[in-house]
Amino acid sequence: MGGLEEASMAAELDTGRLLLFSDEIMLSSTTFEITGYETAEHKGMVRGIIVRSPTISQGILGSLKNIIGGKIGAYTTMCEQTRGQAYEDMEKHATELGANAIIGIRYDASSVEPRGGAVEVLCYGTAVVVRKK
Repeated sequence: MGGLEEASMAAELDTGRLLLFSDEIMLSSTTFEITGYETAEHKGMVRGIIVRSPTISQGILGSLKNIIGGKIGAYTTMCEQTRGQAYEDMEKHATELGANAIIGIRYDASSVEPRGGAVEVLCYGTAVVVRKK
């Protein structure tokens, strides 16, 4: 496998997500420890913030569903994409600090407009350097 293919490979672990970035492993977990690893160094808090509003079509479909009720798939898709982008930004931040893992990952979301037209998604955690026990 080539470098680009390796860099885009991902595998799920019991304790989080394992990603390969240019032969570097980035572990992540919602817990404050990763089984089989010890924390050697804390690098600090990392975050990814994305603010997004729905497209015109998502807004129209969402408004109609709001009137008749039911799952609003257009908004669900938008929110899931936004969470993914916030997570990626957080990982980039951790990499810039020299971390190889992120622990204590959390998400927060809020409306940034009075009518809820735009949503802010924050993904944050603690960047650390871990090593196998």
